[in-house]
Amino acid sequence: MGRDMLAKVKTAAVVGLEAQDVEVEVDISSGLPSMTIVGLPDTAVQEARERVRSAVRNSGCQFPIRRITVNLAPADLKKAGPAYDLPIAVGILLSTGQVAVDTSDMLFLGELSLDGTVRHTYGIISMVDLAREKNVGSVFVPSADAAEASLVEGVNIIPVTSLAELVRHLRGENVIPHFVPRDLASFECGQAWPATDLEHIKGQEHVKRALEVAAAGGHNVVMSGPPGSGKTLLARALPSILPRMTTQETLEVTKVYSVCGLLPHDTPLIRQRPFRSPHYTISHAGLVGGGRWPRPGEISLSHRGVLFLDELPEFGHADLEVLRQPLEDRVVTISRAQGSITFPANFMLVAAMNPCPCGYYGDPVKECSCSSVMVSRYQKRISGPLLDRIDIFVEVPRIEYEKLSDDRLGESSESVRQRVERARVIQQERLYGTKLMCNADMTPLEVRDFCQVEPAAQSLLQAAMRQQYLSARGFHRVLKLARTIADLAGNGTIGAAHLAEALQYRIREQG
Repeated sequence: MGRDMLAKVKTAAVVGLEAQDVEVEVDISSGLPSMTIVGLPDTAVQEARERVRSAVRNSGCQFPIRRITVNLAPADLKKAGPAYDLPIAVGILLSTGQVAVDTSDMLFLGELSLDGTVRHTYGIISMVDLAREKNVGSVFVPSADAAEASLVEGVNIIPVTSLAELVRHLRGENVIPHFVPRDLASFECGQAWPATDLEHIKGQEHVKRALEVAAAGGHNVVMSGPPGSGKTLLARALPSILPRMTTQETLEVTKVYSVCGLLPHDTPLIRQRPFRSPHYTISHAGLVGGGRWPRPGEISLSHRGVLFLDELPEFGHADLEVLRQPLEDRVVTISRAQGSITFPANFMLVAAMNPCPCGYYGDPVKECSCSSVMVSRYQKRISGPLLDRIDIFVEVPRIEYEKLSDDRLGESSESVRQRVERARVIQQERLYGTKLMCNADMTPLEVRDFCQVEPAAQSLLQAAMRQQYLSARGFHRVLKLARTIADLAGNGTIGAAHLAEALQYRIREQG
């Protein structure tokens, strides 16, 4: 081994969804053999000592039997996960002179196996994005993550299979070729649309129409009806009529799933809109996000897709109330004593509920066994402020035998999706120059500019304000919904028929 010296190696840490600079400093000095890691490491980082020691020895290199101090700077930033293994190993090899190379323009990421193999690491896309911002020349990533890392343009990605291979590369003995990125469109292959197609769902034409309107404008929906009427099936069919994601949306969703470690192994890019369906027993942190090291919850995992809450009144009161912020601001903020982290949460909320605890209140066939007090208490579990943020309420009645036994197929999801995409194109042209994607995102300013109502519809809107006690938010939501219905019909202004249909989707007081 050569002369010992201080070595510095660049890496990154993921905080929330974004990455931050981390510098690994390795100092080797005389004293009893030991390895100390400082800089707020968690347990996984502390255990890097054993992994790095074995990996270095099993890669044909010498591990110094000296006193080793590893500092992860900045020291006040918490470090979590095993992604620091590779930069620590490189720092030790540099410090002992086994590798002599300038690493100031390199960034290293990866977990090490005991035999020196470099393993998959979470959050690669965020960390490579940081390297692009900092103009880092080369990023060394696990070979399993090279395709994901290549989604960030303008960075040289070098896939590393093992520490021994990396050492030969740094010594100039056997150079690893740069990873050649694939075209984003090629990642779409092999990803079929969801199996549930609207044409296989019998009856419920008015509910299908409501879902089409919701998909066209990105509106929130609540379906109410007795058990077995098809609410869950209809919700699962919704992704099949949503428009395909843009490249920007695809990268946003992929970043969230990368940080959570949920990217499919064979598909580094998520092309389908997410559909998340958490059970009502989910914890608060599981739904919203959080934990000691804040991670995205189901709300953020459904970003740019659908969050489906079955049995809506069964969810905890605090869980439902926390939905109010993301439904308005399209982000969710998790506050801790050390600071706050913001995750994206631009999703469509689709919920299903029974009208009462037994599920048969108002059913024409089966009698309800609940008292009026039970029905009222059940329906009041969902607060007024949350209900005011829902655009579409639709009744899902039981299906008659004649419709169930009819062999004829309904309209396919593909033809409905084409209408939805045409309406979205109209909205994107109208909202060009803003950061808004669809009608549901419009603020009161855009509502005033783009939701022009025909004179014949003005009196209808005025009557609805009086009779349905619409709040200011409810008034704007009706106009946004009517705007979407007019877009589906290809009309530039909102007519009385469009407004009447939008008002039909408002919630009604039940008995």
